[in-house]
Amino acid sequence: MKRPNKKVKKGAPAWMTTFSDMMTLILVFFILLFSMSQIDAARFNAVAESFRNRMIFTGFPSNLDMDNPTENSNPNQNDEGATDFKNNLFDEDVEDIDESTEGNEEELDELLEEVEGYLEQNDLENVISANRTDQGVVLVLQERVLFETAEADVKAEGEPFLEKVALLLENIPNEVRVEGHTDNRPISTSVYPSNWELSGARASSVIRLILEQHDLDQERFISVGYGDTRPIAPNDSVENWRKNRRVEIVILELGQELTSE
Repeated sequence: MKRPNKKVKKGAPAWMTTFSDMMTLILVFFILLFSMSQIDAARFNAVAESFRNRMIFTGFPSNLDMDNPTENSNPNQNDEGATDFKNNLFDEDVEDIDESTEGNEEELDELLEEVEGYLEQNDLENVISANRTDQGVVLVLQERVLFETAEADVKAEGEPFLEKVALLLENIPNEVRVEGHTDNRPISTSVYPSNWELSGARASSVIRLILEQHDLDQERFISVGYGDTRPIAPNDSVENWRKNRRVEIVILELGQELTSE
């Protein structure tokens, strides 16, 4: 009696197809990650060199002592290699950050001196002030220098100072936040229903004039209207009301995030 011929399946087993698809997808995923990453050539070479020298594997030893050290092994060599690797990898970046911060500090100090000199030459110390804060250089312009009461259009008398500010901003890369502030007396007009609209419009008018006078990147600026929420004096007298009605131009230190705060 002839035995029936068994059909032999040709090719790889069925599970191999699924496995191959999964491995292909994983490979494509890592290729995409690699293509989207930015590689620092110097750091890449340093890491590659450390692999060649087995520094990464021998530079961070276990806390347990070696049970059977060889003749040529040196327990201290591991720590030295790890220290050298970490220093070479990060010291350069730290130095660059320190130099950049120090340079920007000097620029802001020079900017403050230049602004203060301009105020003194033009007898504006009583209405315009400049000071340093943890965020940068802050220029405080009183309302009467720039605007008429309940208006947001910059007066002709205020344009020369904004021209000076624009010239200063041309020479530095810092971002700028312009803040509008009012006193707590309510306002209700057809144009400005409240102090929120008025303070925001005044900050925007200052930025618009600066950008019209000079070709500056508008992405460096942000306008904020605080209304009467950030007084610098109690709202209890004519003099204090006048102090609270102001525009502040905050020249932020490099690295400060351009936000409303």
